[in-house]
Amino acid sequence: MSGTSPASSLSCWLLRSRRSPGEARRILERLLADAPGGERFLDTGRLLVTELVTNAVVHGTPIGRRVRLVLHVDRRRLRIEVHDARGERGPVFRAASGEDESGRGILLVKLLARRWGCCPRDGVGKIVWAEVAPAAEPAPASGECAA
Repeated sequence: MSGTSPASSLSCWLLRSRRSPGEARRILERLLADAPGGERFLDTGRLLVTELVTNAVVHGTPIGRRVRLVLHVDRRRLRIEVHDARGERGPVFRAASGEDESGRGILLVKLLARRWGCCPRDGVGKIVWAEVAPAAEPAPASGECAA
C-alpha cells in the first residue's frame, strides 16, 4: 500500500460572465461527487468557489479575457484556484456596513478556508487560492450509537 490518497483534479476556462460562479459550483459538485469522501468538502467548497470566481469576474478580469478555475481534491483537502488577468489588483478587505450588498467575500474566504492566498501567475495576472479542510463527521443523532 502506497500511503498516498486518491486525488482528483480538474481545470477549465470560464467566461467573464455573471453566470460563471454558478457554472463553477456545478463543476465543483461534479468533481466532488466522483471523489472518494468528496461530500465532506461540498458546503464550504461551494461558498468559496462562488466567492473567488465572483471576485475574479467582477474585479479581476478585463472585458474579453477569461477566468481559469483549477480544482484539486484528495482525502485531506480541497484546493480551489482562480486565475485572472489583473496581477496589479489583489484581493481587498473592505469594511462593509450592514446596509451594503457586497464587500464581504474575501472576509468569508479568510474565515472559512484552512489557508488562502494570492500569488503572481506565470505570464499575466494572479492566482487567488483557498484550501478547504474536510467537514467533521456529523455527530450521531440522539439515541443513535456511533460505529
